[in-house]
Amino acid sequence: MESNVSERNVSRRIERLSRVVIRFAGDSGDGMQITGDRFTATAAAMGNDLNTLPDYPAEIRAPAGTLPGVSAFQINFSSEDIQTPGDEPDVLVAMNPAALRVNIKDLKSNGVLIVNTDSFERTDLEKAQYTSNPLEDHTLEAYRVFPVALERLTKEALKDTGLTVKEINRCKNFFALGMMYWLYNRPLDHTVQWIRDKFKGKPQYIEANTRALQAGYSYCEATEIFQVSYEVPPAKLPPGKYRNINGNSALALGLVAAAQRAQLPLFLGSYPITPASDVLHELSRYKEFGVLTFQAEDEIGAIGSALGAAFAGCLAVTTTSGPGLSLKSETLGLAVMTELPLVLVDIQRGGPSTGLPTKTEQADLLQALFGRHGEAPLPVIAARSPADCFHAAFEASRIAIEHMIPVILLTDGYLANGSEPWLLPNAADLEAIPVQFRKEAAGFEPYARDPETLARQWVRPGTPGLEHRIGGLEKQDGTGNVSYDPENHEHMVHLRAEKVRRIADRIPEAVVRGPGSGQVLVVGWGSTYGPIHSAITELERQGIVASQLHLRHLNPMPRNLGDVLRRFDKVLVPEMNLGQLAFLLRAHYLIDVVSFTKVQGKPFKRSEITAKIREILEALR
Repeated sequence: MESNVSERNVSRRIERLSRVVIRFAGDSGDGMQITGDRFTATAAAMGNDLNTLPDYPAEIRAPAGTLPGVSAFQINFSSEDIQTPGDEPDVLVAMNPAALRVNIKDLKSNGVLIVNTDSFERTDLEKAQYTSNPLEDHTLEAYRVFPVALERLTKEALKDTGLTVKEINRCKNFFALGMMYWLYNRPLDHTVQWIRDKFKGKPQYIEANTRALQAGYSYCEATEIFQVSYEVPPAKLPPGKYRNINGNSALALGLVAAAQRAQLPLFLGSYPITPASDVLHELSRYKEFGVLTFQAEDEIGAIGSALGAAFAGCLAVTTTSGPGLSLKSETLGLAVMTELPLVLVDIQRGGPSTGLPTKTEQADLLQALFGRHGEAPLPVIAARSPADCFHAAFEASRIAIEHMIPVILLTDGYLANGSEPWLLPNAADLEAIPVQFRKEAAGFEPYARDPETLARQWVRPGTPGLEHRIGGLEKQDGTGNVSYDPENHEHMVHLRAEKVRRIADRIPEAVVRGPGSGQVLVVGWGSTYGPIHSAITELERQGIVASQLHLRHLNPMPRNLGDVLRRFDKVLVPEMNLGQLAFLLRAHYLIDVVSFTKVQGKPFKRSEITAKIREILEALR
């Protein structure tokens, strides 16, 4: 990476970089998520573009210092447009041997490695399954290693605060954060203010954490441990007001915005499950906007309450992850039969069963499309980035209301927990979502349909003269009466399928980034957008041509998709599953797409997709 060197003063040489990737790693009790989050907030305040990847341990209380208990937070911050948290860290801060062992393989050659030497005793090494001390056996020679006694230095800085040894040790993450602020010329004031707000009413904690932060910064200044520090200038982003946001928060705001534009109360019926629980927490903060949140006793109760709210005239939502989607499937079929507007948000994680609850995956696509008994089609859409979760939630709500149909919205653990700058939309610019409740009793039929969308009428319970019943038994078209007539059943099956198909008439056609025809088209969905976009951009810089098409609407798919796919010699489909979209594209369009899969609980790297595109281009020569 090219850099510009300047002399700010005699003792401090500063290099300017376009982007940096830092990973903080330690035990789950070392505060790595807070450390990464604070660095992220400061980078956002300084105007950098950024993208983050929190990595939580799956074990709730793994033994301290062991490999299953390692927690990490990676941030890619830049003066340029970026779409991923970065392939390889430039800097790794390892708080113990387990964190080092789990993460060292990702650190780039000659990268900066800051190690907390106080946690490298014999027992610490044994817990991390080291047979020798990596700080002494020359296994780290490929990196620039900076051993720092973080615990001892933090203890020295806080010796007169009156805190216990355990409380003082908890502040060492702020000492490490202070070091990173010095190394990358970040101000301390944003974090100092956060500490004051976080520990309001606890002056000892405010003083201790602030002093630890300042001590880490001063340590670098006084010892000259680093020969150079770095600057990453602000990014040139489109004008407007930005905030740093993660996918779950963006999704919650998208649902609130949709409810406001539809002038409906918003009801969330949910049951806590990783990584979807934060949507429940977030929405509970918006009661003044007519939001009602209900934590049910289980996943079935959650979707049942949401479906009841839809019947009552609310924008109804239920949130879950893969295991919960399985449990909700029967009630989801009931929502298809009753034709009520419901948004089911599936924040995907590693499976099957409990699987990898804190790791990302996108393997629920086929379940979303077909995971119900009988012919029970419904729309499926997917968000592509943390900030895009806002727009995807708004779109899912619009389709549900406009077409009187349940909709599944897919995100995943990476999008849910990852963050990026979000350009706040103007509320007045958001599309209005018109809602018309039937009020006239004359000629009323519950399943009378809009001739264009085939949506049935929405009636609030208790409206005089419009009493009707709903349920899971087959309906007679129009009247909604229970019908066992064979011809009517086939008619209704086709009608419900046609209702979904007609949504394609009201969504955008597929748009290709790059040439509209050629050798290679990379098709993605969900969170593969970032690495695919970055790979295409990298190849463009090298004079290599490839095109990208990203699908938001997975059922129905855009009307022109088949025509677009046939314009390319090869279609590459990267997915964090065993090829589910590839399977669908082959079945729908009879095109032998190239399936490229990764199922490791981690997002794709830009380099992985770049290498695969090169491989395909080489084979086409």
